[in-house]
Amino acid sequence: MYERISIFLSDAYLDEPDRFDLRRCYTVAMKGIRYYSYDDIRLEDMPVPAIGEDELLVRVHGCGLCGSDILKIAQEAVPPVILGHELTGTIVERGKTISQFEVGQRVIVAHHVPCGSCHYCRHANYSMCAAFKASNIDPCGLAEYIRVPAAHARHTTLVLPPALGNEEGSFVEPLACCVRAVQRTPMLPGDSVVVMGLGSVGLLMLQAVKAIGAVQVYGVDLLPERLKLAHELGADAVFQAPPHERALRDLLNPLTEGRGADAVILTAPGVQPFMQALASARKGGAITIFAAHHSAASLDLERIYQQELTITSAYSSSPETLRIALDLLATRKVRADRLISHRLPLERFTEGVELMRERRALKVYFQIEQEASY
Repeated sequence: MYERISIFLSDAYLDEPDRFDLRRCYTVAMKGIRYYSYDDIRLEDMPVPAIGEDELLVRVHGCGLCGSDILKIAQEAVPPVILGHELTGTIVERGKTISQFEVGQRVIVAHHVPCGSCHYCRHANYSMCAAFKASNIDPCGLAEYIRVPAAHARHTTLVLPPALGNEEGSFVEPLACCVRAVQRTPMLPGDSVVVMGLGSVGLLMLQAVKAIGAVQVYGVDLLPERLKLAHELGADAVFQAPPHERALRDLLNPLTEGRGADAVILTAPGVQPFMQALASARKGGAITIFAAHHSAASLDLERIYQQELTITSAYSSSPETLRIALDLLATRKVRADRLISHRLPLERFTEGVELMRERRALKVYFQIEQEASY
């Protein structure tokens, strides 16, 4: 699969040998995932991206499969669709105006960059920024090489510390999304916070709440193995998701002096989890939605008004939360080393998608870098 075709060293290498590692020899072709339709996703040969003077070329180590990737496929998104963004890699070329990075450094690269100056950015609604939505890496995270545009190099490319492995580093971006959700959720030290849904993101969320909020954290899921892992990762108590709307509140009452949870963070989709979250929040409590929903829920607006409930949501990360997430992982305040359940090559992309859709995988990680990369 990974046959290589050697290419010449460019004039830029010869003119500025101090800026590049001449031992590295790229190829004119690479492998990458290309989306044609929801039922036609192919691993193809494509050209290695050319970079500009203020850009980076990164050889990808590997990339996690995100729930948003699954969602695009499940919703039969119309191309162009870019799949894969939870990646780490090694810088193999830098543009001539780049001074903050060196060839050979391991980095994480987040795929979206806010402008920082629009109305939305001034209100910290970074994921609503038009530049944020339009920006991305080239061609996708599920490819052997990516071009890192100038804005990404400036704001969402971070050097991995030596102690943090490539696989753990791939969790920086999803953890950063969780950190932003925690920041948007009202909580005080000693509060009780429930995380509903303990997939890989829910387990990151649970740890982020614990690390940032200094609160009591309770985990809820259907699968016993995920409840067990949540407890081992620091949950103060775990509950198997009950079938009835009020049942979760009944389980929480003994732990919260009958008040209910100060906050509920919902990482599981669906009307039933949302209604359980509403029933489980105390008067004056908060519900944060951190999952895509495809159906409408009937709300008791009078109850929300009388009980002063806060319902908010969080989507994606910011440059600030990327840096916080990297520190949480590097200092082991958040552990990601037990979250990958399946490691697959890109040839088995479709299998990885099905494993996630059927909930047979906690996290799928695609191993991209090969021993014969040079």
